[in-house]
Amino acid sequence: MIIFLYSIAAAAVLIYVPFLLVAYARVRIGYEMFSTPGAMFDKLPPYAQQATWAHQNTFEAFMVFAAAALMAYVTGVNSTKAQVAAIAFVVARLLYSIFYILNIPFCVSVAPLKEAR
Repeated sequence: MIIFLYSIAAAAVLIYVPFLLVAYARVRIGYEMFSTPGAMFDKLPPYAQQATWAHQNTFEAFMVFAAAALMAYVTGVNSTKAQVAAIAFVVARLLYSIFYILNIPFCVSVAPLKEAR
């Protein structure tokens, strides 16, 4: 059952992984500490813009996942399927961020599969 807490912690760390690329890009273009980050967004290279959006999307997914995993932990769910699902979420979010930053839409979404039918 402790796997639920570890998966919440890992998912929380994954929120900031894409932002490391954003920070790197900001330093490269001459980030000023007290300037407006919104004005700088247009100056960022495409990979950093993608990383910003991946970072923001990860916040949205984290809230739902953390609530579900915490409920599973508190209620004492002792299911292998639930534990595998928690681990799969963390792995999927890591891959999602990578594919999103690399701008590989087929891997980010199943939308191309729906359009092909």
